[in-house]
Amino acid sequence: MRGSGQKPGAVLVTGARGFMGRTLGMLLQRAGYRVVGVDLPGGAGSAGEQLVGDITDQEQLRAVFASRKIEQIVHLAAILPTAAQRDPLRATEVNVRGSLHVLEMPREFGVRRVVFGSSLSVYGTCAADYVVSEADRAAPEDLYGAAKVYVEQMGEAYRERYGMEFVSLRIGRVVGPGAQSTTSAWRSQIFERLSAESPAQISLPYVASEKILLVHVDDVARMLLQAARPAHAVYNACCESVAVGELKRQFEALNSNLRVKLGEAAVVGNPRMVDCSRFSGEFNFKMPSIFEQLRAAAGGDAR
Repeated sequence: MRGSGQKPGAVLVTGARGFMGRTLGMLLQRAGYRVVGVDLPGGAGSAGEQLVGDITDQEQLRAVFASRKIEQIVHLAAILPTAAQRDPLRATEVNVRGSLHVLEMPREFGVRRVVFGSSLSVYGTCAADYVVSEADRAAPEDLYGAAKVYVEQMGEAYRERYGMEFVSLRIGRVVGPGAQSTTSAWRSQIFERLSAESPAQISLPYVASEKILLVHVDDVARMLLQAARPAHAVYNACCESVAVGELKRQFEALNSNLRVKLGEAAVVGNPRMVDCSRFSGEFNFKMPSIFEQLRAAAGGDAR
């Protein structure tokens, strides 16, 4: 995206009330962008102009673009993996058909650029020591990952046919306060409970020897903002491969009231290690480690 200063056109964020959408909206606004957020009713508010809208309703979406000058789109709206498995019809409606509607808007209204929030789940399960790169073939194992691949392919088709700029950022497990996840509450709890004054326990489903790819929500927002004039259509988002046992050790060391209960699960449906040198090299992107961010959140070392 372009430099700071108020922009003549707005950035439209789908899924604006979601975990990543809220953080991105605030960052965009601080950077001087006019923000238009679209999401279903409910959830926490976000920065900028907030509109209630459903991306599966093409006419509703078209009305947003017809009444506002939209210059760029960041498409984050999606039915997440567990909910997608429970309701495959709704997931397909939102994640595929809704995404098609989002991609139609640049063609109709001359929007120059779409940034898509994809997922590292497009690679499926990988060996523990295998480092995935963008050159690896996608092999998703669930509806969520399969939809991400399909939207990436749709974006490429629209880019070739209509000349719009489309870039996909494949994101790992996003952590940070305010995640509000019902199936993996630990992603926010590891930050939200650092100041606990009485005993508290957090549950992670994985065995101590497992590795998981983590990225703080603030860093995801910075990457979505920073991916200007991309040389490639697809990037692995920068993230950190963290040993579950080490995450438990470092987290518990920050507050003697805290305990992490580990499970017996292996990592499935996602890689354990990733090569993000394409993004970090092209955009000179750097981020602190998750452990540094935990210490900062606990009042220790500054980020």
